[in-house]
Amino acid sequence: MSSDPEFDGVSPLTEAKKSRVLMVGAGGIGCELLKNLVLTGFGETHIVDLDTIDLSNLNRQFLFRQEHIKKSKALVATEAAQKFNPNVKIVPYHANIKDPQFNIEWFSSFRIVFNALDNLDARRHVNKMCLAADVPLIESGTTGFNGQVQVIKKGVTACYDCTAKETPKSFPVCTIRSTPSQPIHCIVWGKSYLLNEIFGTSEDESAFDHTTDADNAKEIEELKRESEALRSIRQSVGTPEFSEALFQKVFNTDIVRLRSMEDMWKSRKPPEPLDYKALMEKASTLDKEAVVEDQQKVWTLEENLIVFNDSLDRLSKRVMESKAAGQDAVITFDKDDEDTLDFVAASANIRSTLFGIDRKSKFDIKQMAGNIIPAIATTNAIVAGLCVLEAFKVLKGQYSQAKEIFLTPFATQRLLGSDKSREPNPACPVCSSFQIRSLVDFSKATLNDFVEDFVKEELGYGEKEFAISTEVGIIYDPDETDNLEKKLSELGIKSDSFLTITDEDDELVNVVVALSESKEPLEDKPVKGVFSSEKKIEIPAKPKQPATETNGAASDSPPLVVSLKKPTDGVTPAKRSHPDNEEGIAKKVKTIAAGADEEGDIVIVDDAPLDAGGSSSGGAIVIDD
Repeated sequence: MSSDPEFDGVSPLTEAKKSRVLMVGAGGIGCELLKNLVLTGFGETHIVDLDTIDLSNLNRQFLFRQEHIKKSKALVATEAAQKFNPNVKIVPYHANIKDPQFNIEWFSSFRIVFNALDNLDARRHVNKMCLAADVPLIESGTTGFNGQVQVIKKGVTACYDCTAKETPKSFPVCTIRSTPSQPIHCIVWGKSYLLNEIFGTSEDESAFDHTTDADNAKEIEELKRESEALRSIRQSVGTPEFSEALFQKVFNTDIVRLRSMEDMWKSRKPPEPLDYKALMEKASTLDKEAVVEDQQKVWTLEENLIVFNDSLDRLSKRVMESKAAGQDAVITFDKDDEDTLDFVAASANIRSTLFGIDRKSKFDIKQMAGNIIPAIATTNAIVAGLCVLEAFKVLKGQYSQAKEIFLTPFATQRLLGSDKSREPNPACPVCSSFQIRSLVDFSKATLNDFVEDFVKEELGYGEKEFAISTEVGIIYDPDETDNLEKKLSELGIKSDSFLTITDEDDELVNVVVALSESKEPLEDKPVKGVFSSEKKIEIPAKPKQPATETNGAASDSPPLVVSLKKPTDGVTPAKRSHPDNEEGIAKKVKTIAAGADEEGDIVIVDDAPLDAGGSSSGGAIVIDD
């Protein structure tokens, strides 16, 4: 179903009626797109979305109503859209698109895949799966009044990862912890440091783990000591002394310590410490309920203390109830969680006051802490309509007519700008690879079977030197053969995993192998390639890259970028980088149990300065929302 023949003289509406399509995401664009697909008459539409409906969705996601709050978006959208056209089939999944059930074979059953997602990780996953399954993908997105639609077809047009994406906002550690100068610095401190230390997951280790600079090392050590002090306060959650102890620690003791660093304040005004009891006397007459409910007002210092105490009481109660029920007591920030939002808003405003920074209203802080860009219903509607128009070209196999379309209402030229679809980027780490599939008997197959029977024999590598890596890191290279006798399953490799084969001589493009569990016993060997023809497989040669110049001298070597993110348990650094590893350090896999490659959120501290492309963040806390 992944082939795209030309349908000369046949209406695309006729083809739409026979088509089975997938839509990932049932939010702002998804609601509009589903309505369009149903009214256009697409015969069978499958919808995947893990999210539930929130009150804030109702102003632009018109398939949902007040009574649907807290219900599955995919299920409710299906129920609402089915009424538009009872003659089409809609199949909803309240699930994560990265779940094992949505494998390559499942993706390959669709004529077209539509992305209506709002996060980078899921977009990249769907992009990779569509390339592996050789299914056309129509990618779309909106940001306020701006929107974009892109057709992605393996080997024909550029994929989602052919162009670099904007890096997450980052802030230097010393600015966040010691010398804030803007409201956002205090908001990041409250959201990503204080809330996490008291109610988050940093109970056993600090989020700051590595450095290569002496000054940064001193700063990191001080942060570790502060974290240990906060964890001792964390033990008093639920007690009458908790709020005062936390306040005195972060708004008095820590500020006094900062003031003692005289060199830091030669060119700036030092912060002023606060005393809890003195401030509480001034705040004792305030109406707590009235203060908390007013989200548009910029609270006074005393009002912020009231909200600080009240939010801590609410959060402490949640922690104690979770512990009593034997459940995980971890609380993380959510812009729609009033308790965490109040705590971050009050903490940020109190800290802003200490450093002479303007305070913000709770409404403004919600926008900043949640990285909220107002979603515009008409933008979603226009983009969804463009997705269907591009789908007609895909149904007819007219990829030469497909366009990348940009909705830019404030541009000096035109509202809708279009350009010819870009060709695949030869340097793209995803689509420039040679894609192939393999059937595996995971009960028997070892890494040695994969190396000898598949790579060397079926793919024809023979005596060439190569490395094999998973998404976690390298599992085999000529100098690392310890894993050869281990089963693939022992290395954390299962059905629908991807293995990347890298030519050590850098002559051939990378080969990405999608592994699938064999449904029938394999006769001779536990690993077997799935090829579209009997012809001998020929791996394309890697295109030569022009030499770059550094200080007037040509250089073929990329700049050294070192990430200081702590490796996964059981994984140690290896000598060469993995093609999908954005952090710049490859990691060598030993034995990983199922699920052991999952990492929690980590604040990343990098020592490399930002380059022109924004590829690194010098000594920065990287906030990935």
